Amino acid sequence: MSLKTRNRAELEEFLAAARKEYDEFKAQGLKLDMSRGKPCKDQLELSMPILDVFNSSSDLTDSEGVDVRNYGFLTGTADAKKLFADLLGVEPSMVIVGGNSSLNLMYDSVQRAYNFGVYGGSKPWSACEKPKFLCPVPGYDRHFGVTQTFGIEMINVPMSETGPDMDMIEKLVASDPSIKGMWCVPMYSNPDGFTYSDDTVRRIAALKPAADDFRIFWDNAYCIHHLKDNGDRLLNIFEEARKFGNEDMIYEFASTSKITFPGSGVAVIVSSENNTKHITKQLAMQNISYDKVNQLRHVRYFGNAQGLIEYMNKHRAILAPKFELVARMLREGLGDLDIVRFHEPNGGYFISVYTLEGCAKEVVRLCKEGGVVLTGAGATYPYGNDPADSNIRLSPSFPTLADLEKAMELFIISVKVASAEKLLAEK
Repeated sequence: MSLKTRNRAELEEFLAAARKEYDEFKAQGLKLDMSRGKPCKDQLELSMPILDVFNSSSDLTDSEGVDVRNYGFLTGTADAKKLFADLLGVEPSMVIVGGNSSLNLMYDSVQRAYNFGVYGGSKPWSACEKPKFLCPVPGYDRHFGVTQTFGIEMINVPMSETGPDMDMIEKLVASDPSIKGMWCVPMYSNPDGFTYSDDTVRRIAALKPAADDFRIFWDNAYCIHHLKDNGDRLLNIFEEARKFGNEDMIYEFASTSKITFPGSGVAVIVSSENNTKHITKQLAMQNISYDKVNQLRHVRYFGNAQGLIEYMNKHRAILAPKFELVARMLREGLGDLDIVRFHEPNGGYFISVYTLEGCAKEVVRLCKEGGVVLTGAGATYPYGNDPADSNIRLSPSFPTLADLEKAMELFIISVKVASAEKLLAEK
């Protein structure tokens, strides 16, 4: 029975029972963390053999005879470029292989554009009176943190199951030259788990920005992170952009951070040859070479892109039961009460839950007091401000199944308490 239709006496009875459950749970003294999408220990153990790839100095020469221990090859080895090019469906010449962090590559890309401008742009973003970025929401908090660091104004764009509101994006981009870019997580979006539809990708590729230096930051972080047999499929943004002469508009990012080791994976930026040449010239003043030993380590371990894709089945075997547990508990614990909605994703690292308006912060507070740390309410919106105070990002990957079940029990109880209090306040 929907909680919204109950009278005051029924709500008070419901709240009293929920508070009793909460107090009993709190007394258990839990200390669990679901605040970030971190791989768990079992996932990290999967990649331990990658550390045994090299046994002697003779192993440290790539297929083109390059000794990867030395300086040089700023944009990555040919073998590493091919691995990622095949994975992402692009030409190796479009790939720059960096260090372990795609976030670092994104930050640097914003910083270069802000200080020096982009290929084909008339001036640096900093020379614009008030540069702006479009931000599909809810979205990735670290994306928003990057643009906020540079004082770039962020504009919320609502998300749906097909991707961001393209009518809004097309209108804004075409009419406002101060809009310099847009954040995108097109595959299993953070946190909703949506994959952009073919129509959305085509419309993004066909954008006609008023700014000559507009860039799409295409963070393809979860491109092979499937949780089900019928994993989602994403249209190739470069193939579509090329049809409109817009390939210079796209920066794509990816990494092995949630495939091997988050602290020592390999990250890439992919873009048009015009952009990669422009970026490389600027990188030459910043770096001599990234970690080519680690690049070769990954190439040897996976063999090729198909080996990398097949390897993800090992991660799926660990992660899928956790996501299934969270979805089942949400349905069974809250489904009939009509006080939350959520999307069960086919891949990615998060489940996004929407509470009644004005309840998310209270749910997160109650969970923290009860011993479970969640991502802060509002973190999935620019400036940490969710206008509806309703979105909560759940990160099921890190806890064990047993701990996750405990955490979800507390989450469900906390939602019940916060929702009943909210509805009673409105009576």
